[in-house]
Amino acid sequence: MSDTKKGLTRKEFLKLSALGAAAVQGATVLAAAENAGAATRKSWGFVVDLDRCIGCKACAIACKAEFDTRLGVFRSQVIDYEYGTYPNTKRDFLPWLCNQCDDPPCVPVCPVDPIDAEFQGVKFKKRATYKRPDGLVLVDQDRCIGCGECLRNCPYKVRFFDPGKKAGGDPDENPADKCDFCEHRLEAGVVPSCINTCPARARIVGDMNDANSEVSKVLKSHQAEVLLPERETGPNVFYIGKNKMRVNTVLKEGDDKRKEAGSKYQLVVWKQGPYAE
Repeated sequence: MSDTKKGLTRKEFLKLSALGAAAVQGATVLAAAENAGAATRKSWGFVVDLDRCIGCKACAIACKAEFDTRLGVFRSQVIDYEYGTYPNTKRDFLPWLCNQCDDPPCVPVCPVDPIDAEFQGVKFKKRATYKRPDGLVLVDQDRCIGCGECLRNCPYKVRFFDPGKKAGGDPDENPADKCDFCEHRLEAGVVPSCINTCPARARIVGDMNDANSEVSKVLKSHQAEVLLPERETGPNVFYIGKNKMRVNTVLKEGDDKRKEAGSKYQLVVWKQGPYAE
């Protein structure tokens, strides 16, 4: 057999073939790593077990302590709802927080111009209210102008104006605020303050992209309910337990009572949740 192939010596040909194979192998490994990164990107989900919740509201207090929210405003709440006729009365509890929707109606209505942003190597567009690649819907109070569009368009009425802060985009206004699953704690590998303090272990948070996470296992083994499914926002807060089908009855009752009070800053809302108007 000839020592040359198309003008190359056997040694040169074998060397180039080896380099080519290594390049292909390297590209395959790189692509696999990128795909693995995409596959393992977190998608946060939250489960509330209504059979365990005792309505103590320790979660709401822990949340206030964590974020130092002002009088009357709550990032997380528990609505209680009584029904029936004495002596056959019952009470339901509805832990209530931001649903971190797949299709959040609060995001596109934000009038603040989007800017380029990046989270864990993933680029995305960021308004004052924005959805991060890991599924969390957040508020950048440094850019918020306090217009209230996100408050008015949240079907769950979980947003509020923070009367103790000034909106970075308009210091004459108060910025929007809400639950964010304690994203600073999640990034540090710590559960949200409400979960940490719940004496009944009625709350679970975890990565829904991880089949071995507790939240994934619970959602697989239980039939869950979400709030206002007819709005098709793709909520990522799920309710389980024998009373799960009553959650939307409780929410609608609470929504009616909030509108009657009409308090912008929630000064009388310990029982019935945030007011958006």
